[in-house]
Amino acid sequence: MTPIQEGDFIQSIADAFQFISYYHPVDYIKALGKAYEREESPAAKDAMAQILVNSRMSAEGHRPICQDTGIAVVFLKIGMNVRWKTQRSIIDMVNEGVRHAYLHPDNVLRASVLADPAGIRKNTKDNTPAVVHTEVVPGDTIEVTIAAKGGGSENKSKFVMLNPSDSLVDWVIKTVPQMGAGWCPPGILGIGIGGTAEKAMLLAKESLMAPIDIQELQAQGASNRIEELRLELYEKVNALGIGAQGLGGLTTVLDVKILDYPTHAASLPIAMIPNCAATRHAHFVMDGSGPAHLIPPRLDEWPQITWEVGAQTRRVNLDTITQDEIAQWQPGETLLLSGKLLTGRDAAHKRIADLFAQGKPLPEGLDLKGRFIYYVGPVDAVRDEVVGPAGPTTATRMDKFTDMMLEKTGIIGMVGKSERGPQGISAIKKHKAVYLMAVGGAAYLVSKAIRASRVIAFADLGMEAIHEFEVQDMPVTVAVDTKGESVHQTGPAEWRAKIEKRL
Repeated sequence: MTPIQEGDFIQSIADAFQFISYYHPVDYIKALGKAYEREESPAAKDAMAQILVNSRMSAEGHRPICQDTGIAVVFLKIGMNVRWKTQRSIIDMVNEGVRHAYLHPDNVLRASVLADPAGIRKNTKDNTPAVVHTEVVPGDTIEVTIAAKGGGSENKSKFVMLNPSDSLVDWVIKTVPQMGAGWCPPGILGIGIGGTAEKAMLLAKESLMAPIDIQELQAQGASNRIEELRLELYEKVNALGIGAQGLGGLTTVLDVKILDYPTHAASLPIAMIPNCAATRHAHFVMDGSGPAHLIPPRLDEWPQITWEVGAQTRRVNLDTITQDEIAQWQPGETLLLSGKLLTGRDAAHKRIADLFAQGKPLPEGLDLKGRFIYYVGPVDAVRDEVVGPAGPTTATRMDKFTDMMLEKTGIIGMVGKSERGPQGISAIKKHKAVYLMAVGGAAYLVSKAIRASRVIAFADLGMEAIHEFEVQDMPVTVAVDTKGESVHQTGPAEWRAKIEKRL
């Protein structure tokens, strides 16, 4: 019987979640580096460069790749001959490890988990509880796979019950464009086939834990139906032209993973879950010899890529910006923002809407007229930081508030991640405002442009409070101009046509 000490298991879980917060898997870095070399779309290439530079910075600084440090997911394969040296449950030990990881004083991770999800949605403050999947297997070790799953990609999960005669490929190709870019491509698609509804979802999630190997599969050729599907979907999804961050380009997915399971004769359950540009997972085995030891990647594993400001980049002073000035900005144009930038996301927008509905004024000191608002929930600062990693959150979640915010608060611009939906674009065009896109998956890089930060409203909301950032040369792209033209519509359409012409 292999004895597993409580302290060793808890420490291993904690160390692993810290590890994946700042180290990308090497296979992801290498795959993204190759995609960067192949990419022909300037906008997509720029986004990839930011993600790669951010990744190296995070590895060097031991700070999160993304401000959304995810919900903790743990897969355990527990050997039948393992003997636990503890009085706690396995779930309690996992949660204690997660708690230690997310509250680590040298690298505080953002607490994003809310209890009472259909009620008051109160933050648990330490990112517990984790989502734990256990399996008892023959053997005398514990195989552990952990992942930190961000909300932007998790929210794009899809499930369908197809008829047995329906085409899985057709459903995927129809569904991926409907997911938009909120899942932060280029990433990985995980697909689960068969079983029951919940089994298919679990298969899709678990498939994302496997190494990227699509290039090797292309070289050797498929040897079974699942491998054939992987190759077909990889080609057809990338042919959609969605590209990095949805800006249009050659690479939308770096791999397609598939796991299947026998299913009922009348059923064809299909689940699809994307993994984002902040792909975070780790694998280790415990054999009773002590805590797990994860080996950091060497810095020379990262491609020698730098991100530089283009010659045509426009510098913008947010403190003197006018409506006439933003009307000159062109879709796809790169800007560098300097000056005072307010923040606000879901909870802050709802609270503002509730105040207006009740006929109450905004909090003293909160003046939004003529300002820009950044959809972000930053990580807490550590050491000498002004703010922790502070990348954008998915902008479409704010679409239902956009008309109200533009009309009643007087803001003239917004900064966020990925596309805006029809409701948001309509409001932007109506009020002649503008929407700017920052790169999802470049949170640490973005934070270096923030020179000062203070909370000015709704402090009780924690990371969702309204902050005022002082930024210098924060890189963004004009994603929706004052006329309502969206690069997330024009970019993919242009590159889809180019790819189709080549094929």
